[in-house]
Amino acid sequence: MASPAVTQTARPLDGLRFTASGPPALAGPVAEHLRLLGAVAEDAGPAAGGPEAARVTLAESGPGLPDTATATATVAWASPQASRMGVTDEATAQAATGIMAVHGRRDGLPRGLAVDYATAATAVITTQGLLASLLARARGCEGAAAQPHTYVDRAGLLVVSQYLAASGADEGEAAELAPGGPPFTAADGTLFELETLDPGAWTGFWRALDAPADAVRAGWRPFQFRYATACAPFPGALHATTRAHGWQRIREAAAASGAEVCRLRSLEERAAEDDGAAPWTLAPYGPGGRARPKAAPPTPGPLAGMTVLEAGRRVQAPLAAHLLGLLGAEVVRIEPPGGDPLRGMPPACAGISARWLALNRGKRAVEIDIKSPADRLRLAELAAGADVFLHNWAPGKAAELGLDSADLARANPALVYAYTGGWGTGRIADPPMGTDFMVQARTAVGEAARPEGEAPAPSLMTLLDVLGGLLGAEAVLAGLLLRERTGRGVRVDSSLLGAADLLTAPALLRARRGERSRRPAGFRTPLRTADGWIAPADADARAAAAISGTHGLAELSTEDALRALRAGGLAATAVTTDLADLHHDPRFAGSISRDAHGAPAVPDPWSFV
Repeated sequence: MASPAVTQTARPLDGLRFTASGPPALAGPVAEHLRLLGAVAEDAGPAAGGPEAARVTLAESGPGLPDTATATATVAWASPQASRMGVTDEATAQAATGIMAVHGRRDGLPRGLAVDYATAATAVITTQGLLASLLARARGCEGAAAQPHTYVDRAGLLVVSQYLAASGADEGEAAELAPGGPPFTAADGTLFELETLDPGAWTGFWRALDAPADAVRAGWRPFQFRYATACAPFPGALHATTRAHGWQRIREAAAASGAEVCRLRSLEERAAEDDGAAPWTLAPYGPGGRARPKAAPPTPGPLAGMTVLEAGRRVQAPLAAHLLGLLGAEVVRIEPPGGDPLRGMPPACAGISARWLALNRGKRAVEIDIKSPADRLRLAELAAGADVFLHNWAPGKAAELGLDSADLARANPALVYAYTGGWGTGRIADPPMGTDFMVQARTAVGEAARPEGEAPAPSLMTLLDVLGGLLGAEAVLAGLLLRERTGRGVRVDSSLLGAADLLTAPALLRARRGERSRRPAGFRTPLRTADGWIAPADADARAAAAISGTHGLAELSTEDALRALRAGGLAATAVTTDLADLHHDPRFAGSISRDAHGAPAVPDPWSFV
């Protein structure tokens, strides 16, 4: 909850104007972020971005910014190499980077997301780059104020980076990679998600519904690991159990056991309650903090010389801090005594979890027991010397510990205090547990992600944890820039709900207009070949399907099928089905490296030049 010291909301780009040109699918989402941050659009004039790239420029002086403060970003679908090999839009970017492979694990075959996930992530990343460039200029670090360049395919690699890291680990997965997973179906046809982090609650829920004991035992491990593996091959008896009970009985079983259930909402339901709020809030507090040094930092990066204190769990906050570290900040990670238990989560590289490395490599760890008054004092002392304190503790936990924004502002009135949570504050009545799949279910992501004719189902790829982490980093950068302009500390709140709203915004707009909210049947369905799959660009999908039917692409090799489509003037690319293949994929030659532990590492999502 926001501290009473917070006095007003504000926007860091108030007084700035922007121009955007090039493909609307690339420029439009970035422009919307800049509007939410306070910038005003002006006529771009002739399109300068070209048919395959967009160009967005922020300009105009303002309080706390140098005269003629300018930042320009370019956004393209793919690097020239990948573009030549058919990566030309959202569908082909999903195919090439492994998004289709991970999203399709539940079904045992690659499938496209019917939402523009890679493009949405790219818009956030591009906005991050623009904010970082302006921040470097505002701090007087002209050498670090380079212009950002982003690519949708690089964003795609970033969002699958945990799965990619696991594919290159020294050992296999701890749980089976096989088709299967939620949602469950009640006797009356209600589709629902189930969530608990407690094996006792899991067992109690199923016992209350008279599920077979062996199925309950066998189902816990795939359920527990579904966040990591993007699939959950449950025993069929569990699905049969829920189909034998009405929705009210299932709700009663959940309430009695301590588990939680959430009915999958429709896009029309979500559109009716959507309040149109921004995906984050920024609120300055206090009378103003100490001045920050303007001297050029000794290390490169627009955030060089800054310190981020991160007390994050799982994905959302750790990913946000990871991105701030890639931009040059020193990230100090707060871990419990004995270290983060997720360091040991299989599969491992040189004894450390590959997934953990994907989010936390390069951070400095400090062990603090937040239950100890003495250690809480240590944490407050660390925050006194930091620029950012970032966490994703359970709602109300920070206030209970005396570590909320009002508490830490007493030691550091210039602190950017950032909370990345599940539901935000007061936007959803009686929300369920704020985890990725529950938020997907409650906000109709499960419906938006699949086209018409298919049953709604939240993706078992952690769409919102990752997009929420990206938004968290964007919000922190906005808070840092606002601090430079006002001299005051800033409270920053972002959420998985904000990520869901960002992802479903086009579908919700269609629903409000009374149009078909979901994409048409067959949307982004890959075409089978003799040895794999190919994905046509969205604009060419219908023509490609026609060629497939008349020329038998299923009998051709992937390369020959691609030649057949390209000979007809159609754009398409091969679908990555095994993420381990990305290491030597010619579309990403030289992009994927290995860290000091041998874990695969994706390239930074921005290039600053």
